[in-house]
Amino acid sequence: MNSTVITYVVYLVLSIALTIWVGRTLSRSGKVFLADVFHGNDKLADAVNHLLVVGFYLVNLGFVALWLRGGQNDVRDVVGVFQALSYKVGTVLLVLGVLHLVNVYVLNRFRRGSALRQEPRPPMPPTGWAGPVGPVAPQV
Repeated sequence: MNSTVITYVVYLVLSIALTIWVGRTLSRSGKVFLADVFHGNDKLADAVNHLLVVGFYLVNLGFVALWLRGGQNDVRDVVGVFQALSYKVGTVLLVLGVLHLVNVYVLNRFRRGSALRQEPRPPMPPTGWAGPVGPVAPQV
């Protein structure tokens, strides 16, 4: 086997293992967050968590497969193997991190919007201007 094939194999093993580890970690830790987002509806939280994990795996593993050809493909020696691996795996880690941050941002916005909708509303809407606020000057 030449250096390029070794690089591809190591890249795939590392990237797939990292993607699975991050997906499982996010799934376990995300259950509590999603239960809060959905106000204790555990069944809905579990379903959304499962859908997010499946989407996470599809996007990341698809990127890993596409990135196999991207970047530095001509590896000639051991130094080239390490350079190509650091470039490829580093890019995969950045994509994993960005996708995680986007997920957390979107779910946090959803949670804030849901919390605002649950706040009590005033009993009647205001009907007009009440006038100046503060001490009233005596009229002469």
